[in-house]
Amino acid sequence: MSIKTSSREAFIGATAVLLRRQGYSATGLNEIVALSGAPKGSLYFHFPAGKQELAAAAMTEAGCQLAGAIEAVLANSEELAQGVAQLIDALALQLETSRYADGCPIATAALEASRESELIREAAACAFDSWLAALEARIVADGLDRAAAARRALLVLSAIEGALILARARRELTPLHAVRDELVALCG
Repeated sequence: MSIKTSSREAFIGATAVLLRRQGYSATGLNEIVALSGAPKGSLYFHFPAGKQELAAAAMTEAGCQLAGAIEAVLANSEELAQGVAQLIDALALQLETSRYADGCPIATAALEASRESELIREAAACAFDSWLAALEARIVADGLDRAAAARRALLVLSAIEGALILARARRELTPLHAVRDELVALCG
């Protein structure tokens, strides 16, 4: 833990990494404490409801970070198609660099724990909604009406999420490349 990082932030950061790599069930509190470098005694001080509360906080933080990244990429792109391509390229690079260990920061936990935990489900839904909102805003700015933009944003995000899962499972970027090409054509 660095001097500038609070134990709360360290727990959230460590949890985000572990959820992204191995999911909710496989992530234990002792592992979170070890990776965070924060004192174990402060875990329940910051997260009195335990693992679910910590996981939801980590998912919320990861969701906000990715929403900001999506907004920045789309805002700095002259065309929507270019922004979508850059976003997918960045996700593909991250996945490949991690040797296919780091998938979506939300999907892994959402798929396995949202049925049992309303807190996890809500955190996942909020993260996905923020990403959809960023996409929808850019699509509206490019001239589609709000209803059509909402559908297009949902298609774009669903395609990217599905391609990330397939790429991670297959340990190859082909699904992301295919989705990138199709979405660029659709959004161009």
